[in-house]
Order: sequence, then C-alpha cells, then structure tokens
Amino acid sequence: MKQGEVPLKDAAMAVEDDRIAYVGPVPSETDGYDEVVNMTGKAILPGFVNTHGHAAMSLLRGFADDDPLQTWLEEKIWPMEARFGPEQNRWGSALSVLEMIKGGTTCFLDMYDYMDQVGQVVEEAGIRAVLCRGAIGLCSEEERKAKLEEAVNFAREWNGAAKGRITTMMAPHAPYTCPPDYIVRFVEKAQELGIPIHTHMSETEAEVRLNVEQYGLRPVEHLRRLGFFDVPALVAHAVHLTPEEIGILAEYGVKVSHNPGSNLKLGSGIAPIPEMLKAGIRPSLGTDGPASNNNLDMLEEIRLAALIHKGVNRDPQAVPAPVALRMGTLYGAESLFLEDRIGTLESGKKADFITVDLTGPHMQPLHDVESHLVYSASRDDVLDVYVDGRPLLRNRECLTLDEEKIRYHAQRAFDAIRP
Repeated sequence: MKQGEVPLKDAAMAVEDDRIAYVGPVPSETDGYDEVVNMTGKAILPGFVNTHGHAAMSLLRGFADDDPLQTWLEEKIWPMEARFGPEQNRWGSALSVLEMIKGGTTCFLDMYDYMDQVGQVVEEAGIRAVLCRGAIGLCSEEERKAKLEEAVNFAREWNGAAKGRITTMMAPHAPYTCPPDYIVRFVEKAQELGIPIHTHMSETEAEVRLNVEQYGLRPVEHLRRLGFFDVPALVAHAVHLTPEEIGILAEYGVKVSHNPGSNLKLGSGIAPIPEMLKAGIRPSLGTDGPASNNNLDMLEEIRLAALIHKGVNRDPQAVPAPVALRMGTLYGAESLFLEDRIGTLESGKKADFITVDLTGPHMQPLHDVESHLVYSASRDDVLDVYVDGRPLLRNRECLTLDEEKIRYHAQRAFDAIRP
C-alpha cells in the first residue's frame, strides 16, 4: 500500500465510485462501507503504466526474431503489416490488452493504424489508454495528407471517450520516416487540438547517422528546431543521446519512454537512464510492440530497468528498486500527462490499482516489499486489477474479456495474412 510514494504497512484503502476516497490506517469502524475486502497477504499498488507500444503487433510475435531493427522492420515486419486490416488490428489488440490486464497494466499507450479498432477494444476491456494514429511519411504527398487527416480525426473523436478512459496524442512515426515539413504539420495539429505529441527517437546508431546525413543534425536538435518540444512531448527509446541532448530534453520537459526489453532484443543499445535521472528527467517504461519484446510484461521491464543499468555502469545504486517501480507507475503517468489522475494511490485520484500476491515462497520473508516486487515478483503474482474502481481481473480471472474467444480469433486473423 502506498499513500503517494510512501509505502504503508497494515493499511486500508477506500474506493467510492471511480475514485480513491481514503488511504491510511485501518479504520476502527467499517460499518459505513458497502463491501469490505480482506487484502491480507497482498500488496496493493498503482496499476502499471506502459508508455509505448503497438498492440496489434501481437499477431507477429515470434514471426521475425534475432534481426537488427532496420532488417527486422523493412524486410519482415513492414511487408506483413501491409497485409493488416481491421480484423488483424482488432484481434491483435484484444490479445495484447488481455495480456496486459493479466500482467497488472491498467493504462497503456498505443501508436498504430486502424485505431478505431483499438479504441473499441479499450472500451470493452475497461482498461485506460492513450491512443494515437502513427504515421510513416515515406509515401506520396496524397497519402501523407490522408494519414494526417485520419490522425487528426481520430484524435478529435476519441479524446475523452470510454467515460474519459481514452485520451489521444498526435504521432509522426520518427524523424527518419517523416520529412521535416510533415513533422511540423503534426506539431501544428497537436497545438491546434491541445494534445501532446509522441514519436520514436534515437533508437539506433544507424538512425542517428541517417538523420545527420539527411539533415545535418542529430535527432534531438532536429526535432527541437521543428518545434516538436514546444508542445507536451513524449519520445520513445532515446537510446543514443549525448550529455548535451539530455540537457535539451530536460530543459524542454520532454518525457522519455525507456524500452529496455525491446532495445536489448533488437540490439539497439541501452539508454543512459542514470544520466537522465541526474538531469531531472523521470523516464517511464514501455514494452514496445509484442513482436520486438516479445511480451507485454511490465514487471519484467521494471526488473530490467533496475538491473541492466547496474551492470553497464558497474554501480548497484544506478537505478534503485523504488525508482524502477516508480518508472513503471508514477513516472509512466507523468509521461502520458495523466499524473493528476493516476500513478499513485491518493485520495481523489482514479481507482486504478492492482494487488500482488505476497505469500509465494519467492516473496518470503517480507523484508522489503518494494524490493521483492522489483527483484522477485512475476506477472503471475498479479491477482486483481481495477480501473475506475471496476474489477477487470479478480483472482487471475479476466472479467471483461473472453480469453478463449480472443485466442481463437487472433489465430484466425494471423492465418488470414500468413505468407
């Protein structure tokens, strides 16, 4: 149990409608509550916030592995994605949302195509999401205009949908896939709509070199000059940064989604997270798509964030367990500009929370619950998931989605496009 960021022991939490009404010592009287639930043996914590992903890509899980990013994308993934239609996006997204709920994720960002399908899945599942129609600009001007229009229409129509559980962003894919003037148009639309903007940035050394060859600038300065950081901005990856670039991101308040699992699997490198933390940046965590990870396990990302930076920096205090846990919760809420609603368990915030089983042998003895959550727990220890005070998972059983139906239709959706 946490009141804000302070762990509480032997505490209680009260929920009224969709919000947290109380966090603190166990009340002496509970007669005024409609239902009292005994949480003995469980940790209650904010739901995990996954700040970067492409949910429909679950259909391509294991389809193309062990290749560098550009080979993986250009030769294998993009040709398969060209075969995707609404059915693939719907069932791929449903499969991912089911996986995320069972792993304790209560809010996720999705950047992809056919986003109406994703929005419908979010509505049905009861999860919270930040959705954006991603747009690659390596196409004709007519196609670019159509993608931009689609992105604007989606952002406008779905912002605030699902009883406020859905918010939206604008999302040009990346500086190396979008011409500068195209990125500027996305920035202008984000300003016009009053919403944040999201993109991939500095994921690989090759991407950075290409940006310098094409525009004479590294991606951070390139985006800065295009006005990208003049609106609330979130960048994914940020692996290859100089100290000066970290300073620019900190100066402009740019949010960063650290994707350790995906970056490791694709051999992209390891982001300088300790340096970002020292500069005042509070990086969040994302799984990236389930075809480059290959799962959506936020506890695994939290553990990786705590471990890999210790090894690379030869410093066991590089990313302490409490910081790693905040990267998956509070810092995630901040990265999605939702910290006033979610990310901590505080009176007045949305009742988005999970419970984790503390009774397993791998969680004993209970010296330090935060440490155990980061270094010992697995997603199978997540027992209950609530969003807006509504149970989505109870004792490992998903209450809002039909797991068997989703598995069946996801397989059929992939078979329909199988080469």
